[in-house]
Amino acid sequence: MAVKKKLFWQLFPSYLLITIISLVAVTWYASSAIRNFYINQTVSNLEARARLFEERIAEHMDPLDVRAIDLLAKKAGKRSSTRFTVILPSGLVAGDSHEDPAAMDNHADRHEFLEALKKNRGASLRHSITLKKDFMYVAVPMKNGSQNIAVIRASIPISAVDNALKSIQFKVLLAGFLMALFSAILSLVVSRRITRPIGQIRQWAESIAEGAGSMKKWQPKPSVHSSEEIEGLSESLSRMAEELRTRMEQMSRQQNEMKAVFSSMTEGVIAFDMEEHVLGMNQAAAGILKCDPKSARGRDIQEVVRNTALHSFIRETLQARNSIEKDIPTTSNGEGLLNGHGTILRDDVGKQIGALIVLNDVTRLRKLENIRRDFVSNVSHEIKTPITAIKGFVETLRDGAVKNPEDATRFLGIIEKHVDRLAAIIEDLLNLSKIEQESEKKGISLVESRMCDILQNALQICHVAVANKRIEIDTSCADSIEASVDPTLLEQAIVNLLDNAVKYSDDGGTIRLRVTREKDFIVIAVQDHGVGISRKHLPRLFERFYRVDKARSRQLGGTGLGLAIVKHIVQAHGGDITVDSTLGKGSIFSIRLPGKQDLMI
Repeated sequence: MAVKKKLFWQLFPSYLLITIISLVAVTWYASSAIRNFYINQTVSNLEARARLFEERIAEHMDPLDVRAIDLLAKKAGKRSSTRFTVILPSGLVAGDSHEDPAAMDNHADRHEFLEALKKNRGASLRHSITLKKDFMYVAVPMKNGSQNIAVIRASIPISAVDNALKSIQFKVLLAGFLMALFSAILSLVVSRRITRPIGQIRQWAESIAEGAGSMKKWQPKPSVHSSEEIEGLSESLSRMAEELRTRMEQMSRQQNEMKAVFSSMTEGVIAFDMEEHVLGMNQAAAGILKCDPKSARGRDIQEVVRNTALHSFIRETLQARNSIEKDIPTTSNGEGLLNGHGTILRDDVGKQIGALIVLNDVTRLRKLENIRRDFVSNVSHEIKTPITAIKGFVETLRDGAVKNPEDATRFLGIIEKHVDRLAAIIEDLLNLSKIEQESEKKGISLVESRMCDILQNALQICHVAVANKRIEIDTSCADSIEASVDPTLLEQAIVNLLDNAVKYSDDGGTIRLRVTREKDFIVIAVQDHGVGISRKHLPRLFERFYRVDKARSRQLGGTGLGLAIVKHIVQAHGGDITVDSTLGKGSIFSIRLPGKQDLMI
């Protein structure tokens, strides 16, 4: 078995020869000297340009006219291909030929600025963060007497100096290239023999790096037959790659498990660091907050979501020692609500590294709770009133009034009236509940129906009430107007609207009933000329048990559920209802329904 040479003994002789030949590179010294000369000339040139520009802006320094200074800087920069910057003693930029001064950083820490204030001239060669280029900067102070009032900075890209040196450098480099070529030829054979296995190992390592996200892209380990050091390097890389493969497989499994858990959660989950930067969020949280989870990662939560209540809750969680829970409003009117549960995040050693927020949209839940609470309260009130009256009159009859036929008859009539009212309330509640159940669960059955037939049926039902008040019904409906509706429910909705119109119209008045087609919609309008409704009541008009005039409504026999039933019937058809009313002039209730519906709602 042949003894393999160490890498040192393979490289040293050839590198020694290369080193000797490369001494010729002293020719570069001349190039450096010339470059320094040009740089010094450039510094002097820029200083002169800065002094000339100083004269142009002198009249705008007292008083300070930032706008004029910036305009002059941009004109001068464009004409001379030089960047001019006017810096106030505080470091603020008053004008710049290439950028907006308001967007530029404070320059108080710039080397050329500080040197100009101390030594009457400052120069610096560095990379410009703003323009992404290497620049030569020369700064001179602008004085008013002995006081520095500003610093004028002139700069040009260092590439301008490099271009001036190209012709000279070419000749110097040509001589150096010829000498370097000789050394390259001598080392080529040795380098090729040494670099070939190294290149194989490098390609293998690159395949691992490029395929870090997918281990299937990894190339097999190369078979290297070279020096002891190179083979040792190959074996070490092989062990490292295997360990990396194991860890990546483990991390991939954990990541997939966490992703599956997060994505399957209906609650929104957001993780933050101590600076309130988003570490991650699941899709549910992105949906609740209406943002992109990928773009939100690493950004401040205030940039992602504009919600001060959520920001306050996050800060409270970061400062809290224990878990906290709080309702977070998402709208200015407080209708949208999120229930937030916050807990702190700790690392393996127990140090707090951030916070975890779990969000649940409880808007509908809170709304249902309020509706339930209001409904129970209203129902209790509406039922309690007639029951109290019935009980009172029954006790009166029991106490002796029953012996007086006239009083007994009158009291029994009142009891009967309140019983009828209770029956009407219960019937409306049952109808309302039935409509809600049908629309939410299985939907309502739609039939292609002529609107004229539905109107005639509704008018027939309201005939007695209309005749008693000698009211004229002005009806307008084309025979060709048809729609997919539930005839019974729609008829009930129209009856309720007509009944209200009759109740609140004067004797001998007129009610207009119109059915028209507007594009893809059927509009049913019921117009009366009665007492009208104040605009402050219109937003709540379709709420259950809401009455504009409670006393008059009860006197007329209303249950407070008629318009709520109408609203639910219309919504079950996929339509909407609106009201326009003027106090003292009457009201118009308008139902808009889709003209054609082929599916079950």
